[in-house]
Amino acid sequence: MGVTLDDDARQYLAAFEDVTGVDGQDCLVLAAGDAADADERLVVVVSSGRMSEAIGPGGRTVGRYEDRVGVPVRLVEDADDPEAFVANAFSPAAVYNVTISENEDTVAYVEVAEEDRGVAIGSNGRTIEDVRRLAARHFDIDDVQLL
Repeated sequence: MGVTLDDDARQYLAAFEDVTGVDGQDCLVLAAGDAADADERLVVVVSSGRMSEAIGPGGRTVGRYEDRVGVPVRLVEDADDPEAFVANAFSPAAVYNVTISENEDTVAYVEVAEEDRGVAIGSNGRTIEDVRRLAARHFDIDDVQLL
């Protein structure tokens, strides 16, 4: 499934690749006023296996990128299968299991460590909403539910 990027997202990804040297696969530009968002921020999907490069030692590389674009950035590692992708998108929350159910709608059911539920939901529901958007864009998943 191909992801369509608008001009802003393409520019943010080009800057990401310039600063980090790592390919970005997708970029969500979440502007102030989006559901659950008070401030603009980015979610960048990083090529599989390249997350440590994108973060850099002590977070310096992603920090340089945030300084350049002037907004907070959350990184998610890409994956080939939907279960791994959804689990990666919830990082740093401990995900025990992801089950994809395909009935009328395709739903990802995610088992998260009880102590990490707050991390998985995120401030004002930001993290789970980001995961829902990304899962829909990359794997046609209609909903993501925490167990």
